Amino acid sequence: MTNSIGEIDNADVMFVIGANPTAAHPVIGYRLKMAAKNGATLIVADPRQIELVDYADVFLRLRPGTNEALLNGMIHVILAEGLADEKFIRERTEGFPEMAAVVKKYTPAYAAEITGVPAADIRRAARLFAGAENASIFYTLGITNHTTGTDGVLSVANLALVTGHVGKPSSGVNPLRGQNNVQGACDMGALPNVFTGYQGVGERGARFKFGRAWGTRLNPQPGLTITEVFDAIYTKEIKFLYIMGENPALTEANLHHVRGALEKVDFLVVQDIFFTETAAYADVVLPAAAFAEKEGTFTNTERRVQMVRKAINPPGEAKPDWVILSALARELRLKWNYATPAEIFQEIARLNPAYAGISYQRLEKEGGLQWPCPDAKHPGTPYLHQDKFVRGKGLFTPVEYQPPAEEPDSDYPLLLTTGRILFHYNTMTRYSGAIEPFKPEEVAQVNPADAGHLGVVEGETVKLSSRRGHIAVRITITDAVPPGVIYVTFHYRESAVNLLTGSALDPVTKTPEFKICAVKMEKLATAGA
Repeated sequence: MTNSIGEIDNADVMFVIGANPTAAHPVIGYRLKMAAKNGATLIVADPRQIELVDYADVFLRLRPGTNEALLNGMIHVILAEGLADEKFIRERTEGFPEMAAVVKKYTPAYAAEITGVPAADIRRAARLFAGAENASIFYTLGITNHTTGTDGVLSVANLALVTGHVGKPSSGVNPLRGQNNVQGACDMGALPNVFTGYQGVGERGARFKFGRAWGTRLNPQPGLTITEVFDAIYTKEIKFLYIMGENPALTEANLHHVRGALEKVDFLVVQDIFFTETAAYADVVLPAAAFAEKEGTFTNTERRVQMVRKAINPPGEAKPDWVILSALARELRLKWNYATPAEIFQEIARLNPAYAGISYQRLEKEGGLQWPCPDAKHPGTPYLHQDKFVRGKGLFTPVEYQPPAEEPDSDYPLLLTTGRILFHYNTMTRYSGAIEPFKPEEVAQVNPADAGHLGVVEGETVKLSSRRGHIAVRITITDAVPPGVIYVTFHYRESAVNLLTGSALDPVTKTPEFKICAVKMEKLATAGA
């Protein structure tokens, strides 16, 4: 996030696209609702009628997979009507003419044809966003979980740059992280192409810096993404797999492919707090401590580093992750002699310039600090890009709309999209006896027109099939989804939706197209299931 969660309270306009905060990010969702109640303008772009639509001034109900066309249409209006921040564009950006040339053809009428959003609504949303004193964009997997996910993010950046809504309070681009420490994991280098602090493995200076600190020579070649890892198992490029705190046997796309890889890999270690679906494939399971059973820090979605304090002892043989990894390193004759998480954090601060001014002592005293925090006297950074961008000038990128990799046809006439519900946190809370009774099974959302065409009724169990597999799932009939669209969450092993999703990837991030695949729905009595 370029901005802080608290800045939502002072936003004039909030644009939520490809995100369902009240279900997936409820703290932020609550702030968005309260800001809207207090007079802020809320624009929501989503294929489904999510809860935030009840608070929205404009609802842009776009066809799944058409984010870039919608954003280009809004930018077209802003340029055509003279609503762009010309001073900001001139002084703080580059690449504007190339981007402007591409969006020229995305008239509201043309964008409406692609997205299904009325041209008048595209114009209204563009005018509201551009005309605000400050405006923030909030997005998440509905933007990124497509084969054009990178283009979607670049389109969001284009909209912020063309209006000058970045680099000041309550104005910016805010990707909402899906778990409590995703931001921290990325900051620590849990990505295939960077060391800690986003310092590239291909940069000689970075390799020398980290190699000297760690007493080893480092590989200049980027590693594999998670989707590439499973492909590499089939080709025998990878024979050993160590999975920590991840459950790909349920959460990855095209599960038949993923589960086949888990069966095929020569040796699999799983380190987790539960015996997950993935752990069932493991040769060795290492029991890890949960958040309340260890000390450390989390870095949340607004870049805030916060302390985690041990409240109870881990059960049985469970240990904190750092203890397990350190013990393994010592067995491999590595000199990992950390005594406490505080020592590990000292190394983080020494090697990551954005964390350089953060320490356990400051976190204890101040309660949390937002990076970048370059020195011990720095107060932390509530919002980014105040005077300049890290790269110097903000870069516009021309983006053309490209359709999804798989669209409905005569064999698979419906479009499946996936997401979350408020009651479950990814795949973990199914293990909670207190939470499970609230939502013990999947209930897929089906439009009344599609239900009527097939002759299915509320609460009936149907068979959903794609080119990759099938599941049985109970349905609810609702206008929350448009005709031709079915919505299923990924929380439930009994109806694992990723048995249906495909392997088409964003070419840059290698992220699967979780949000779109073609399916057919059949009554179980006639489906032969």
